[in-house]
Amino acid sequence: MGVQLNHTIVWCSDKQKSTSFLMDILGLPSPIEFGQMLVVQLDNGVSLDFFERDSAISMQHYAFLISEDEFDRVFARIRDRGLQYWADPGKQRAGETYLHNGGRGMYFNDPDGHFLEVMTRPYKIGA
Repeated sequence: MGVQLNHTIVWCSDKQKSTSFLMDILGLPSPIEFGQMLVVQLDNGVSLDFFERDSAISMQHYAFLISEDEFDRVFARIRDRGLQYWADPGKQRAGETYLHNGGRGMYFNDPDGHFLEVMTRPYKIGA
C-alpha cells in the first residue's frame, strides 16, 4: 500500500455547529462520535475529525472534489444561506466562481474561519 491520507483533525470552537455546517452545505451524512471528536466521513475513505478547543483556532484550508451536479446543489445552498464566496484564495473576486481544467470551483468560510473549497476537477500539477 502506498501512502494515503486517512484523517485529519479539524480544530473548532463547537463541533456540533461545525459538523452541521459541513453536512448541510456538502450534503454529507451525520457525523459519528469517536472519543472527544465528531467524525465526518468522506466518500474516498478520508475523515475529518472535529475536535473542540478553547483557544484560538488557526485557519486551515480544506478542498473537496465534487461532481458538477453536486456543485450546483452546494452553490445553491451557499447562496440560500447568504454566505460569501470567492473565485480565488486571496478573496479578491467576491461573488464569483472559478473555471480551471474544464471544471468549476469556489471558496467559502466555515463557522471557525476555515477556508473551504469545492471543485469539480482536480488541479493539474506539473502538466
